[in-house]
Amino acid sequence: MNQEVRVRFAPSPTGALHIGGLRTALYNYLFAKKMGGKFLLRIEDTDQTRFVPGAEEYIQESLAWLGISPDESPWKPGAVGPYRQSERKESYLPYALDLIEKGHAYYAFDTAEELEAMRERLTAARVVQPQYNSITRTQMKNSLTLSKAEVQERLASGQPYVIRAKLPLKEEVRFQDLIRGWVVVHTSTLDDKVLMKSDGMPTYHLANIVDDHLMGITHVIRGEEWLPSAPLHVLLYRFFGWEESMPQFAHLPLLLKPDGNGKLSKRDGDKLGFPVFPLNWTDPFSGEKSSGFRETGYLPDALLNFLAFLGWNPGDEREIFSLSELVEAFSIDRIGKAGTKFDIAKAKWFNEHYLRQLSVEHQREYLLQDAQAAGVQLEKGKATAVVHLLRERVTFPGDFWKDSQLLWQAPSEFDEEVAGKKWNLEAKTVLETYAAALEADNSIPFDASSAKALLEATAEALEIKLGKVMQAVRLAVTGWGAGPDLMEVFAILGPQEVAKRIRFALHTLPLVG
Repeated sequence: MNQEVRVRFAPSPTGALHIGGLRTALYNYLFAKKMGGKFLLRIEDTDQTRFVPGAEEYIQESLAWLGISPDESPWKPGAVGPYRQSERKESYLPYALDLIEKGHAYYAFDTAEELEAMRERLTAARVVQPQYNSITRTQMKNSLTLSKAEVQERLASGQPYVIRAKLPLKEEVRFQDLIRGWVVVHTSTLDDKVLMKSDGMPTYHLANIVDDHLMGITHVIRGEEWLPSAPLHVLLYRFFGWEESMPQFAHLPLLLKPDGNGKLSKRDGDKLGFPVFPLNWTDPFSGEKSSGFRETGYLPDALLNFLAFLGWNPGDEREIFSLSELVEAFSIDRIGKAGTKFDIAKAKWFNEHYLRQLSVEHQREYLLQDAQAAGVQLEKGKATAVVHLLRERVTFPGDFWKDSQLLWQAPSEFDEEVAGKKWNLEAKTVLETYAAALEADNSIPFDASSAKALLEATAEALEIKLGKVMQAVRLAVTGWGAGPDLMEVFAILGPQEVAKRIRFALHTLPLVG
């Protein structure tokens, strides 16, 4: 009988959830659902000094916004809870003591000053990477160098201590990564990591292994930054005697800066003008604000598609997937090893696609909401016309209101480059005649077709080619030399407003030459 697939996303509540963490959550979710398994959310808050108020709720809201719904979590507990490591605190020490009993861990009583002195000695001896390891531990204060009586005395007196893993001196650690193949690391390059801290809380290394075992995790899908820790984790499974139930590892490729040079950071987003967090975030300590994909105007489906392709591909030419289609298509063997450039232009492309696929009624709601927020009451018929005008040009929902400002505000300034090239006597003649025609008869139907027919007839009567003056016509009415369909703009504005704007331009703009 096949074992049920169980995966977990285990973020720390130390601030806003980075977009790389969100991708990790997505890949775990897709894999679990593809395999008919369970997706767990576990909050790894063992480092209470780094706990940030609101971060846990931020993680929950981010996942919910994207439709990534955990089967088990602090808010939807299952049979293997609690799902916050701080609530499991008392369960870890017995496992650390078990490792000591088996000879795979030891007490270390070194002070911060003694640890610093060790590092200084090693640095002076030109050791490239000073470590507390199988060699240096023989010179330190720990249960391997102190007598049993002295160790018991220190413990009984309440002297602060940590518990460290005791790694073998010369041994190869081998494991198979589902993305990277066989990974081989020599223990001479590893240090004796702390498993239990002096405050009684476990480190990530111990809590992670114990919880994954107790929660029945079958696959650990996490970021590449955890690959250097994987050999220690493999050893811990062996030390505990849990090799048979050790999960399979898959370390995801890094998310790189847009130019490919280095890991993507918040600073890169700030510098280049794009978010790296799913939702807006305000740091509760510094007050620093960071923009999120949601508030910037990205739709959940667009961000899901974008995230899915940051390291994975379906093996064919498809790019547009619903969440259920991603589940069906997903496989770990289609994830690459190399880091993936964070191409924000591609994210915008996905957003354009999903926004333009929405119904006119849905798009109109975006426009009406933004208009109401600006104190403007739009009639639904006019709002619908605006949506039809702009729906093939927008990238974000807010663009409907932003790009329609030319309809609500007559230009007070004009594109100087276009005016310098196109605002000539022919253009002025056509516009004066056209404005007069618009003002003369309010009984004629005025839609895009009639507005265009009248303009063409005006230019033809004056024996002036319309193409020569068309950009000047747009300039007079909108202030710009390019934009949405001009005749549709005229239809929304109405003849009197078009004529009024033309008159202002004729009065304001000097002729070329």
